[in-house]
Amino acid sequence: MKFIDEARITVAAGDGGDGCVAFLREKYRPHGGPAGGDGGDGGSILLRADARMSSLLDFRYKRRFRADRGRQGGGKGKHGAAAADLVLPVPPGTVVFDDRTDELIADLVNDGDQIIVARGGRGGSGNARFATPTHQAPRRADPGEGGEARELRLEIRLLADCGLLGLPNAGKSSLLARVSAARPKIADYPFTTLTPVLGVVRMGEDGGFVLADIPGLIEGAHEGVGLGLRFLTHLRRTEVLAHLIDSSDKSVDACMEAYDGINRELASFDAELAAKPQLVVATKVDLIEVRNGLAELERRFAKRGVPLHAVSAATGQGCERLLAAMFDCLSRRRRSDDGDGAGKKPSAN
Repeated sequence: MKFIDEARITVAAGDGGDGCVAFLREKYRPHGGPAGGDGGDGGSILLRADARMSSLLDFRYKRRFRADRGRQGGGKGKHGAAAADLVLPVPPGTVVFDDRTDELIADLVNDGDQIIVARGGRGGSGNARFATPTHQAPRRADPGEGGEARELRLEIRLLADCGLLGLPNAGKSSLLARVSAARPKIADYPFTTLTPVLGVVRMGEDGGFVLADIPGLIEGAHEGVGLGLRFLTHLRRTEVLAHLIDSSDKSVDACMEAYDGINRELASFDAELAAKPQLVVATKVDLIEVRNGLAELERRFAKRGVPLHAVSAATGQGCERLLAAMFDCLSRRRRSDDGDGAGKKPSAN
C-alpha cells in the first residue's frame, strides 16, 4: 500500500429535521389539539483511530464527506428519526487540524481514540412543544438547525521509539534491515527512502522497541527543501534519535559539518525535537576508508563530550552494542518521564 501521510478533507454534518405542524383529529377525541412531532437530529462526523489502517490513502480519492440529515417530525406526536453518525477511520498517530485556522483539534494516538469533528444539527421542535393553556392551537414549528462544516488537515506522525536520521545515503535503511524484519528499499544512490519505514527491534526477554527510518535530510529541510519538511514531523513522537554519519566519501571536517548541519535543521524546525537525546553513529565501518578516519572522528566527538558508536550493517559489527545503547537510553528516558523511579521498559507491542 502506498504511504500517504497528509490529507485535506471537507466534512459537513447533517442538518436537523424540521419540526411538524399537525393537529390530532380522531373520533372520540374532539380535543386532541396540536400533535406535531420534533425533527430528528442530523448525523455527526467522527474520526476514529483504527489500527487496521496505516495510511491516509483513502482520503486521496474522496475528500468531501457529508452525514445524513435528520428526518422531519410527523403527526400524532411522531418524532423524526435521528440520522446515523458518519465515522471515518484513520491510522493511529493521526493529528487533526482545522485547515483554515491551523488550530489543533485532536491527536488520535491509540486504537479506538475518536473525536467529533463536525456536530450534527438539532432537530426542530414540532408545534406540540408550543402549546400552552392560553395558546392551545399553535401553528409554529421550528426548522432544524444546520450541521457544522469544516475543512480539516490530517497528518500522520509515526509512533516510534527511536528515529534514524542523517544525510541521504547515510546507511539508515541498511541498518534498519539489519536489526529488524523491515525491508526498506536499499540502493547506492541518495533518497532511496521516500517514505518513513518502521521496524520492530527485539531485545530478548526485555521486550524491544520500534525503530523508524526517516528519509534523508539536507540543508534547508525545515523550509521544505528535499523531502525533509514532510518527514521531520514523524520524528516529533520519537523519544531518542540515532544520528547516522557516513564518512566513506567525506573528510572528518566534512562529517562534523554534516552533523552540525542536520542539528541546525532540527533546531530550526522544532526546538523540542533538537533537544531529544541523540546517539551518534558512524556507519559503514567495514570499509577501509572509514576505518582509517574513525580514530580522528572519535577524537573530535570526544572533545564535545559525545560518544561515537561505530557499526557496519553489512557485517553486523557494533550493531548489538548500538541496540543496547538505544534500549538503555529509552529506558532511562521512560524512567525520567514516569518520575517514580520504577519506569517502564520500551515495548515493541
